[in-house]
Amino acid sequence: MEALHLAGVVLPDGEHRELWVTGGRITSEPVAGAETVVREGFLVPGLVDAHCHPGIGAGGATTLEEATEQAITDRDAGTLLIRDCGLPIDVRPLQARADLPRIIRAGRHLALRKRYIPGLGIELEDPSELPKAVAEQARDGDGWVKLVGDWIDRGVGDLAPLWPDDVLAEAIAVAHAEGAKVTAHVFGQAALPGLIDAGIDCLEHGTELSSDQLGVLADRGIALVPTLINIENFPGIADKAGKYPVYADHMRALHAGVGDMVSTAIEAGVQVYAGSDAGGMVEHGRLVDEIEALHKAGMSAEQALASASWAAREWLGVPGIVDGASADLLVYPSDPREDLAVLRHPSHVVLRGKIYA
Repeated sequence: MEALHLAGVVLPDGEHRELWVTGGRITSEPVAGAETVVREGFLVPGLVDAHCHPGIGAGGATTLEEATEQAITDRDAGTLLIRDCGLPIDVRPLQARADLPRIIRAGRHLALRKRYIPGLGIELEDPSELPKAVAEQARDGDGWVKLVGDWIDRGVGDLAPLWPDDVLAEAIAVAHAEGAKVTAHVFGQAALPGLIDAGIDCLEHGTELSSDQLGVLADRGIALVPTLINIENFPGIADKAGKYPVYADHMRALHAGVGDMVSTAIEAGVQVYAGSDAGGMVEHGRLVDEIEALHKAGMSAEQALASASWAAREWLGVPGIVDGASADLLVYPSDPREDLAVLRHPSHVVLRGKIYA
């Protein structure tokens, strides 16, 4: 593998440093014969999409070949680490490829029959089956399990929880005993108390979190991945839900209030991370749109970038630009903390020590 030499302002510390890459890893020790890639610029730990689905397309589950193309699209846009957040296919073959982003697998969505998008998750017949299913997914994944916390209940005509509180508490305790964390898809308010009280580690979307609940998230270190660019689809979903007017009105209200919710979360000190929810209704390669949406919701530009780079890496236990770490980084000609639009045009994408244009 070719040795590389890079010099520039390294984020997040902001110091101008020289780095070398040998054997795909970063070192501060000079490497003889290394090719100089850049002498001036900004070096950023590879972007992290904390809610991404390489393996889901507009029609549901994709082939591995299609998932590979999705992952390449993400990589070329700067995403070098993905938390998959639930997939209907086994992407371990993608994990084995050195040219694709690193993937932290969360296994399959766990839902009830007829209470989620068909074909994407494991559909349980009875809520009592959840703890066993969680244990199986915890053992099969990479430290995360994904629950569907709420979805439309057609008998009710609105969003409703899938799981009783006691079952949730048992299931999350089982996951923790297996060394895994649990996250949950949740839109509405009704499912939130049960998930939070059960000891959930992260919430996906969380569109109806109250200010009091956001304070609890901050106190307990429960992360939030709001997927703002996916919430933009809520009015269109509502328009197609004419048979369920209460649900339609609810989805429109969630869309209208999500910006304020995220702003309150940021002010409360909640750990908020960027996730595009790519796959299905959101195209891959759009993580920068999510970063900009978080900035618009109240994060500083540096906080928004951190939520999709060094802060997200620390949360997921993957190092950034430090000695001994894999050389997964991006090079920009100017400071993305000053202008997030710079993130759309990396001059170099370096993954496992190899440069991708």
